[in-house]
Amino acid sequence: MTIDIDQIKRTETIENNVRTGSRPSDLRITDIRVATVVGHGYYPILKIETNQGIYGLGEVRDAAHHFYALQLKHLLIGQNPCNVDYLFKTIKAFGGDGRRGGGVCGIEIALMDLVGKVYGVPCYQLLGGKYRDKVRLYGDTPTPRDMTPEGFVEVVMKRKALGLTFIKFDLSARLFEQTPGALVGQATKYEYEQFRQRYVPGRGAGARISERGVELAAEITAAVREAVGPEISLCTDHFGEGFVTADEAIRLGAALEPYNLAWIEDPMPWRDIANHKKVADALLTPVAAGEDWYLWEGFKEAIETRAVDIIHPDMLTSGGLMETKRIAEHAERYGIPTALHACCSPIAMMANVHLGASIANLVALEHHGLDLPYYRDLVTGLDEDYMADGYVTVPEAPGLGIDLNEDGIKANMRKGMAYFGDTSDWDHIRVEFDRLPPELELD
Repeated sequence: MTIDIDQIKRTETIENNVRTGSRPSDLRITDIRVATVVGHGYYPILKIETNQGIYGLGEVRDAAHHFYALQLKHLLIGQNPCNVDYLFKTIKAFGGDGRRGGGVCGIEIALMDLVGKVYGVPCYQLLGGKYRDKVRLYGDTPTPRDMTPEGFVEVVMKRKALGLTFIKFDLSARLFEQTPGALVGQATKYEYEQFRQRYVPGRGAGARISERGVELAAEITAAVREAVGPEISLCTDHFGEGFVTADEAIRLGAALEPYNLAWIEDPMPWRDIANHKKVADALLTPVAAGEDWYLWEGFKEAIETRAVDIIHPDMLTSGGLMETKRIAEHAERYGIPTALHACCSPIAMMANVHLGASIANLVALEHHGLDLPYYRDLVTGLDEDYMADGYVTVPEAPGLGIDLNEDGIKANMRKGMAYFGDTSDWDHIRVEFDRLPPELELD
């Protein structure tokens, strides 16, 4: 009798890869805890724990309060985390546009990470597989202190030096407010500050951007395009978002068309679908929007009326992994591509990488943590050259493919927060749990 040593070794390898410690049918959620990290704003990181010692990691939307996740805890304790769609439909009514969607989405991501670990597969496989092995990044660029063409060129060229081939820069309200002659008229006096900041374009001074303002935006864009060359994709952020009327957005956008931008972003307040369409129909440059829209229903009208040329969901508001893939697929039916907005820690960033790998109509994924020196220190499993050449390799490890770096997180925690401290106060429903309890206010 001949013994096949190679066959024995193959059999042993297979057996060693089986997760015998996990019994998915008996898995139950036992706790949800939070550690909030200082980043661009704050990164509330979630940890969903189970009775079998396996945990999943997620993240609440940047600058949102961890309360949005903890208010849902009583709906999840004792549930099987593998029933992701069932649990998502249970909690999604308690989210909403903007940061209010952060708790629902962060929990969905943590559940998907947990399920991937249980079954030993990466999250992209739970989404149906991948269309690419690497996901292209576009780099967010801070507004320069010196808001001149030279100042913008300097910050954009630093992004190009990182190997990025897709770069975003800001043409925000501050540019026009701080440049003599860029505005006409004056703001209405005696307004309460909070209301004056609400997104109602055209109040008070009405149309405000002067010919000089339009020329300045064009001069900056021309200088940036000349500096980076034709092989770099460029887009602009904070283009309007309530600062300008639709007609002003069209004037500005038309002045930038010679410089072949990949898109102009958020020209109108996020709920104003009709004026997004007005701007998009008037311009040859694509219009991107959607970072504050919640769930498939929040994107439906804009997609089906082609009010935008590119949808731009932030998965920490749009619904997490599975829901955002549904949104991207609906846009694909109408010939609309998807770019992914992301201002987050490496945890949500890698969730976005899995999502970006799984959707066919991807343009690029935002990286908003390029100036944080400790960004990689928050997790393990992120190589030093993880974004060499402007692309991120899709992880093959189970779940999100990364884990917590306790030392890195503790060194950068928000003041007053414990490292995944006790949250037992949220085990049961609380009175008026849709309002922020005073004891959770942080300095």
